[in-house]
Amino acid sequence: MIITLKKGAKKKEIDLVIDKIKKLGYKPHVSKGKDMTIIGMIGEYAEKYSDIFAAMEAVENISEIQKPYKLASREFQKNDTVIKVSRNVEIGGKKIHVMAGPCAIETKEILFKTAKIVKDAGADILRGGAFKPRSSPYAFQGLGEKGLKYIEEIGEKLHMPTISEAMSAEQVGLVSKYCDIVQIGARNIQNYDLLKEAGKQQKPVLLKRGMATTIKELLLSAEYILSQGNYNVMICERGIRTFEDSTRFTLDLNAVPVLKKLTHLPVVLDPSHGIGIREHVGTMAKACIAAGADALILEVHPKPEEAFSDGPQSLLPDQFTKLMKELDLVAKAVGRELL
Repeated sequence: MIITLKKGAKKKEIDLVIDKIKKLGYKPHVSKGKDMTIIGMIGEYAEKYSDIFAAMEAVENISEIQKPYKLASREFQKNDTVIKVSRNVEIGGKKIHVMAGPCAIETKEILFKTAKIVKDAGADILRGGAFKPRSSPYAFQGLGEKGLKYIEEIGEKLHMPTISEAMSAEQVGLVSKYCDIVQIGARNIQNYDLLKEAGKQQKPVLLKRGMATTIKELLLSAEYILSQGNYNVMICERGIRTFEDSTRFTLDLNAVPVLKKLTHLPVVLDPSHGIGIREHVGTMAKACIAAGADALILEVHPKPEEAFSDGPQSLLPDQFTKLMKELDLVAKAVGRELL
């Protein structure tokens, strides 16, 4: 249930409510707005204690959250969440951010070359996979911790925050040690031990929608992370599997306005995986901005024909540079900014 405190409630009064929730065996989830503080008391049978809190002086109102996902819902928090990734990067506000780089970290030299290309074009977050979930056990699986060390070093050198994927609960600590954002990929959307582990650390988490995951299931997976105390969660639409076979996946642009209505969490889109065809990635990226994306994640490689993974969908450097200028125009047309 949601406990809304009176406007101007003092810290001592807020602490009394929080302490009472803890004594009842529940975990308080606090959302502080400009004028009001809301405390979520989430768990089975929480509503049976509503009379106790209604009698407290600082409490203005008590209501139940109807959605099965509680902390991720607009009922819990009406204002959009803005996630601070670094001093200059906040995702969820007016500015649209671009995460770009190779699908996989192959060598230090290629990663640095790609990072320099995307930064010069205007991208402000460096992406690169150190652990790669591949359909074939014989495909390149990533460089592991060595790759994470490369992306950390290059990110610091170019003053770019970094993002890489954790594939298991055991990898979360390792990825968060070296990177600014922990990515959970589409194949692990319902790996609940992984989600809970991601929620126990405080680095921002990019949660990718599974290829056969409903929006409700996506938000329930986000709830696993939020319920552990990490409220820095971004939702990523990256394409779903349909009967259509002329593209790699079907990028569900419908999901953007729906998610924006249902959740306060930032919405990121991945047109590279969503369509899987280089010549169409740019068109879909522009559509993502128009639909309301808070950030994009794009694959770029200086020589896609030699890439260890996802070469066919990776943009060439000149394509990416041109696209960034076009994306900025679309952003301005919808009242936002990119470059």
